[in-house]
Amino acid sequence: MTEAYPVIEGAEEFFFKGSEVGVLISHGFLGTPQSVRYIGEEFARLGYSVLAPRLKGHGTHYKDMEVCSYQDWFASLEKAYVQLKQHCSHIFVIGQSMGGTLSLRLAHRHKEIKGLILINAALEVPAYDYLKDQVEPRFLNESEPDIKASGVHEITYSKVPLKAIHELQKVMENTLNLIPEIDSPVLGMRSSVDHVVPPENTDYILQTVRATNKERLLLPNSFHVASMDYDKDHIVKSGHQFIQQLVANELVLS
Repeated sequence: MTEAYPVIEGAEEFFFKGSEVGVLISHGFLGTPQSVRYIGEEFARLGYSVLAPRLKGHGTHYKDMEVCSYQDWFASLEKAYVQLKQHCSHIFVIGQSMGGTLSLRLAHRHKEIKGLILINAALEVPAYDYLKDQVEPRFLNESEPDIKASGVHEITYSKVPLKAIHELQKVMENTLNLIPEIDSPVLGMRSSVDHVVPPENTDYILQTVRATNKERLLLPNSFHVASMDYDKDHIVKSGHQFIQQLVANELVLS
């Protein structure tokens, strides 16, 4: 089913053609590529090819999101991965919040992914727990984005469909059993204060993935939407170092 509403201005996907090292970036639940545009532009400035898709049902109207399954969101990310592969020989995936969840699933399916950078990846959202078995209301009011920096505007929805919350809960639950089978190197970033996703989610991922190359990075001055917060340059700098080290190691071994 196609989306019924037009894309909100500024919420479009973006692509920057650079080197053969590609960076695929996934926004999170209710977000859009706008929320990761700053870090995307910075990675492009460093020379990478960068693609940030808009996940289906996001960035239009919350009624579009109501008819989407988590498989639709994953398909949006996987389609972008295939697109980026046409330009790049090495691909790294960055995922924020639910984007991190989808990135884990992508790495499980596509073992050739060179590395994952997870920003407050979501395996549980406690604020939604009480809704798991509810069938109404159809839509709920959504709180303001969890960003510490003042004056930052994230394009998102003011309401969230209950069905979409249930799909989020499904994808988080159904990803848990995949994590022990993931071999891609992982840089797990977590904010010291996150009012949406418990920081322990990142700790669990790093403890559970099969990959031996894994690092943890604390984001000391950001809340949940860290790609738009005070630590956004820290994300870029550390992510760049992580990628460059892995690319260099592969060139040495080849």
